[in-house]
Amino acid sequence: MGNYISFMQESHPWGAPKFSVESDVPDLEGKVAIVTGSNTGVGKELVKVGYIPSISLSFSVIRKVHPGHHNHIYQFGADLYMAFQCSAWTKVLLQHNAKVYLAARNPDKAKAAIEDLRAQTGKDAIYLKIDLADLQSVKAAAEEFVRGVMLCPVEQVTADGYDLQFGTNALGPFYFTKLLLPTLIATAQATPEKHVRILNTSSVTHYMGTLDFATFKDGATRRKARSGTLYAQSKFADLVMSLELARRYGDQGIVSIAHNPGNLDTDLTRHMNPITRFFFRMILFPTKHGLINQLWGATSEEGADFNGKYLAPWTRIRSPKPEALDPVLGRQLWEYLEEQVENL
Repeated sequence: MGNYISFMQESHPWGAPKFSVESDVPDLEGKVAIVTGSNTGVGKELVKVGYIPSISLSFSVIRKVHPGHHNHIYQFGADLYMAFQCSAWTKVLLQHNAKVYLAARNPDKAKAAIEDLRAQTGKDAIYLKIDLADLQSVKAAAEEFVRGVMLCPVEQVTADGYDLQFGTNALGPFYFTKLLLPTLIATAQATPEKHVRILNTSSVTHYMGTLDFATFKDGATRRKARSGTLYAQSKFADLVMSLELARRYGDQGIVSIAHNPGNLDTDLTRHMNPITRFFFRMILFPTKHGLINQLWGATSEEGADFNGKYLAPWTRIRSPKPEALDPVLGRQLWEYLEEQVENL
């Protein structure tokens, strides 16, 4: 019952947010941002304004990093659930003078988004090719830099044979984060703020999620599962991963924040049948609302104290599903993810 009440409260938030995208985002001059999935939706808006997922690309991830030749870097990662938001992120970031890497899978769409953002902001984003459903692509993107699909058909898997939603929303973002951790930690130690921020995008559906390790990779057990169950699992995994990241690296300047961007009206519902989609959209909010928690956690002064926190719509700190707080489960998931990428 407690999870159901929390689900309903976050689906229908009340009261005005404590953070304004229009007036509270500071100047980001000298900051560098990586925004995944930023060729459409919220991510594109974010880059435009100068306003991170992730990556659980379910990912909104924000990281402030220092890869040597850069000054400060905010990385905004977005998962399948956040892909629609990345474009909005990108727009906000550009408008507030950040240097932005637009990380996306499709170069043609990315080029079109960059041109559109240039027309709207007068500034250019930089294309970084990445496919979170392909771990080799994730590795290549991280190496290049340093020198959310929702309810998709169950039969869809990643290039490495993982469930598409788990692979794109959890495993891919984890690997990208892992590859950039040395840079992130070095940045935390080298900058006056003494921290970097990572925002991992979860969802209200995490209240319905569990971790069934037998469904992470393709097989008979996974193919028997419902698409909605696998999506909820991937968003629950995002949250568990974010909290474990906070436990492991909080003392090294990593501020790991999980957030629910809200129930937003995007094209992520494209895999639903028309009738379900019609009724589902009745409880959705405009896409721009998805920027609020991301920017609040990423840019506000109080956000420096949000390590290990869960942000609910909008600008509220809430307790997530109790099972997500279990350090044993966090360790088990982390070790599983480590094993999947150790030989890449």
